[in-house]
Amino acid sequence: MRAAFRVPILAALVLAGAALPALAEQPADPTGDESVLSQECRVPGAQLYTAARLGAVKAALAEKRPLKLLAIGGSAAPGASASYPAKLETALERALPKVDVVIDHRGLPGEVASGAAERLRTMVVEAEPDLVIWQVGTHDAIARVDAEAFESALSEAVAWIRSHGIDVVLVDPIYTASMAADADYNRIVEAVRTVATQQQVPLVRRYEALHYLSSRSDRGEGHMLGRQFRLNDLGLRCMAEHVALTIVTSLGRTDAPAEPKATPATSPLTGPQRAPG
Repeated sequence: MRAAFRVPILAALVLAGAALPALAEQPADPTGDESVLSQECRVPGAQLYTAARLGAVKAALAEKRPLKLLAIGGSAAPGASASYPAKLETALERALPKVDVVIDHRGLPGEVASGAAERLRTMVVEAEPDLVIWQVGTHDAIARVDAEAFESALSEAVAWIRSHGIDVVLVDPIYTASMAADADYNRIVEAVRTVATQQQVPLVRRYEALHYLSSRSDRGEGHMLGRQFRLNDLGLRCMAEHVALTIVTSLGRTDAPAEPKATPATSPLTGPQRAPG
């Protein structure tokens, strides 16, 4: 299922970068601007995100055209997860008022290392977004997939998306106390971070953010996490706010990144196609 939302967001703030001078130079500064976060979602920047340049998003804003976001992961079926696009809309509207944004939310069942990355490519071709926001790794971690196979598949998929002039923001797996000491689960979390660093894309450190918020509550992660590793209403709102802050911070970046590693040669997006290799 799909959900499309139009959101007003602030181009002037992004183009000028006036509200984010400190964060532009210190993407993980725990003293950074957290004004877009509600009190119950506050997490120090060093435990929340890693920023990187978002060239395609900046270009869309400079051209004053609608900004198209493809939000991947979670469930698009009825239930708490289906409210994520609306929560992301609210978070973006609060962070950046006055730019026209379209959010296309699609679930992606299955493991990246076992074919989900291929389905994502089809979604990207269909949606033609400026930015892909990808919640990734939880399915693979629960399924105990090989971390190296996961990392390779994820890196190839991110490189493929970026090679078509589309920005990517990764969101790493959910934290639970029951999985905190699980070596296989943590290897997947680390693999997401490795890919974000190698491919020079922003990362929402959801695992650490939820861990931090859980430590501040007597209920642990239970006040933000429902059953079957799915965020509840509050957890979804906090994640949306964390994504919005990561995007805003990354838009303050002015440095040009080096070429991402292992980018495959590809043809333009003209229709459904399989990634090379």
